[in-house]
Amino acid sequence: MTTSVVLFTRDLRLHDHPPLRAALKGSRAVVPLFVRDRAVDTAGYAAPNRLAFLADSLRDLDAGLRDRGGRLIVRSGDLAEEVCAVVGEADADEVHMAADVSAYAHRREELLRAALEARGCRLHVHDAVTTVLAPGSVTPASSDHFAVFTPYFRRWCERPVRSVLPAPRRIRVPDGVGSQRPPSRADLPGLSPGLPPGGETEARKRLTAWLRGPVAGYEDHHDDLADDATSRLSPYLHFGALSPAETVHRARRRGGPGAEAFVRQLAWRDFHHQVLSARPQASSLDYRTRHDQWRSGSGAEEDVAAWKDGRTGYPIVDAAMRQLRHEGWMHNRGRLLTASFLTKTLYVDWRVGARHFLDLLVDGDLANNQLNWQWAAGTGTDTRPHRVLNPTTQARRLDPDGTYVRRWVPELAGLEGRAVHEPWRLPAPERAVRDTYPDPIVDLAEGLDRFRRARGRD
Repeated sequence: MTTSVVLFTRDLRLHDHPPLRAALKGSRAVVPLFVRDRAVDTAGYAAPNRLAFLADSLRDLDAGLRDRGGRLIVRSGDLAEEVCAVVGEADADEVHMAADVSAYAHRREELLRAALEARGCRLHVHDAVTTVLAPGSVTPASSDHFAVFTPYFRRWCERPVRSVLPAPRRIRVPDGVGSQRPPSRADLPGLSPGLPPGGETEARKRLTAWLRGPVAGYEDHHDDLADDATSRLSPYLHFGALSPAETVHRARRRGGPGAEAFVRQLAWRDFHHQVLSARPQASSLDYRTRHDQWRSGSGAEEDVAAWKDGRTGYPIVDAAMRQLRHEGWMHNRGRLLTASFLTKTLYVDWRVGARHFLDLLVDGDLANNQLNWQWAAGTGTDTRPHRVLNPTTQARRLDPDGTYVRRWVPELAGLEGRAVHEPWRLPAPERAVRDTYPDPIVDLAEGLDRFRRARGRD
């Protein structure tokens, strides 16, 4: 019998955790380890909202381990160096961890494997921990990944989802392994006021509540911004506080059109992960270039500032951007609409918007964020890359009564019905009363014409 290290990354849970179960199966003791990786800070991805959610998740994970006789070992610094140090302190023979898809994750695995092999320690990397199916397990005959969702989803549905693993009852952690105190969100400044709590305990409560009732209406109401009829489970999936495989099993047991539509969204998550796994450069480079010459200079910078602040003059766009700043979260339709507005109506580089989202989103997942931005910009997997989402048309469909806009744009709260979506059409006296809300920063027809000319489609 050996001692094993389980390296937690984006899999901060005890239920359905293949690396942990594998380590417990063949070891007399296990070291549950999380390393606050210095490289994440250096790359600029340590956003306050996600750090707060991470802190909650680590504290909850530590509490769950202590309930089972163990504890979480927390270190910070260079990941390979810290893992090797723990291996030495625990006299461990092997390390288990979950696979991940980004270019950094691939490099991290290579460096860690080499460092451990130099010490005579084995690294075991487990698939289908952070996704339902492993990236690369569903491929077309002519490529290493699917570039279109519908055929991917068809094949995805045909594949069996692995069985759910129970949480361990007991965990023995060897003595003599030093640990830092788990971080606390109380130590972090600059958080969004409406940020949700993190952790597996909270995640499982929310999943159970979602499947007991609201999921039934998901198919009919998931696009309705005012109803807020989505699961809001994306942060818990991003940090691995929920198992995607278990979530699919439970949703399918629940059954019905709403649950089926919800599972389809989990398949979209897998789809983006398999694209990024096959094309890691898509996190920063066009998946399919359109040879865009994106706007720059002071005019573009002023437009970007207005977009970030929710002061574009288009209420549905501004409402979504203000929700993002307040909650660290935004409805998926709001994300696509605001992204289309920035990249196509304002013709600003998608990377500018993707970076702002990652600065605030608590579920800021590299695969989903970057590839959804590319989808909206027409440089990604969208089969209609030149479509432009008209914000007023979308507002009438997604927020027909204006409830969502009035919730987040209080300057317009007094406007009734659909008039709230086009305040620039108000009679002059009424507009003067609401002079704190700006006029549109761009005419939609002019923005559309500029985009079409830039793409050579005029």
